[in-house]
Amino acid sequence: MKMNDAVPLSSRLDAGARTRRALRTLALACCALVLAVWAGMSTPQRADALEVEKLTCRPNGDSGSEVLGGSETRITWEVQAAADESLAGLSLTVPEGTAYETDDLRLTMLSGDDLMDREFIEPEIKQDGATLRLAFPQAAPAGRYFRLEVYGVVFPAAGGEMQCRGAYELADGTSHDVEGIPAVAITAVTPLDQFKVFLEQQPWVQAWNSNTFLRLFFNPVLIVSSLPIIFGGFLMSLAIVLLAFPVAIPFGFLFALMRLSNSRILRALAGVYVNLIRGTPAFLQIYIAFFGLPLAGINIDNYALGVIVMAMNSAAYLCEIFRAGIQSIPKGQSEAARSLGMNAVQTMVYIIVPQTFRNVIPTLTSEFILLYKDTSLLAAVGVMEIVMYAKTIVATTGSITPYVVAALFYLVVTLPLARVVSVLEARLMGATAGTSAGPAAKKPLKSAGTVVPTPPDHIAGL
Repeated sequence: MKMNDAVPLSSRLDAGARTRRALRTLALACCALVLAVWAGMSTPQRADALEVEKLTCRPNGDSGSEVLGGSETRITWEVQAAADESLAGLSLTVPEGTAYETDDLRLTMLSGDDLMDREFIEPEIKQDGATLRLAFPQAAPAGRYFRLEVYGVVFPAAGGEMQCRGAYELADGTSHDVEGIPAVAITAVTPLDQFKVFLEQQPWVQAWNSNTFLRLFFNPVLIVSSLPIIFGGFLMSLAIVLLAFPVAIPFGFLFALMRLSNSRILRALAGVYVNLIRGTPAFLQIYIAFFGLPLAGINIDNYALGVIVMAMNSAAYLCEIFRAGIQSIPKGQSEAARSLGMNAVQTMVYIIVPQTFRNVIPTLTSEFILLYKDTSLLAAVGVMEIVMYAKTIVATTGSITPYVVAALFYLVVTLPLARVVSVLEARLMGATAGTSAGPAAKKPLKSAGTVVPTPPDHIAGL
């Protein structure tokens, strides 16, 4: 008897059923796979294979690589169509607040080896707000490379990362968005920078700068661009003189008292200091302080050292001003004070000093003007004051105009103060500050005292 004959009939029936079920499942899976492949081949796919090669903007700043907002630039957008894509149009949407022109717009189709074959396309241009739509005269061959150049583009002055958006239309009429457009970094500009750009575009400025002398000394664009930079030096110069002059006043008055003292030693010390400072150039004193003290192991901040040098220099001149002021008070006033029982200190404090300061106010103002102008000497040792800022711009631009701007900052202070000096001198001489006629205008002021003349070595500086 065979072994198959020993297997029960029911077991053989169950095995056959399982085999049939497995075959049926395999057949259904094959059918599903075939249907899926057929569906994938017959269903239209979304044509989004257009690749962005680049989107760049032409630099329009001074650094050579930055793109400034508020100034004209050019957008260059390059895209590559897929091998089965035939483009019928392109559109580019610029960020909100961006302006652009279409007069010089250029659309180029590139093909061939190394994209050396070029064909210029004259599309139909439509502007829809920030969106620029270009419709081709006819659908381009599939797989072409396109370059779009848009001129007169002005991004918002606020700057930031500017993101453009794009879309394209195929020959079958379907439209699709372009993915992967890089953002463009735009540098923010101030209203002053925008005004500078405006000036550069003016015909009269271009005609003005065509003259070599005017361009080198009075370039309008450089005047505007230098103002905010040199203003920082103007503040530094004011900070130095506004601290140095009040420091110099008490020292100058003290030296004046020493020169009038009965003590030979005090007179000698004050005389040596005054003659040494007034007899040597301030430029030399600055050099000794800034380069000599560090060699001696004394290191002081540039600003503080500048204040000290200016105060020491001014104190020598103030000494002579105060000495002349004290000597201008009639001796009879001192004798009258003594007769009233005042001692020498009381006479000086209550009688001599008030009149002295009143008489020397015009000369003190002149000394302040000279000290303010002398801060320009600190540029030689690297202190960032008016002339130093101007010198930095001159080294960059090669124009003398920044020095002219620096002169304007000096005149802003010196001209009004010079007028103040004239008015004070007129009042102390018994004249009025105005120009009205009549007896009242000629009435002299009481106790005007004697005007102290400006020292001769300072008159030339004014």
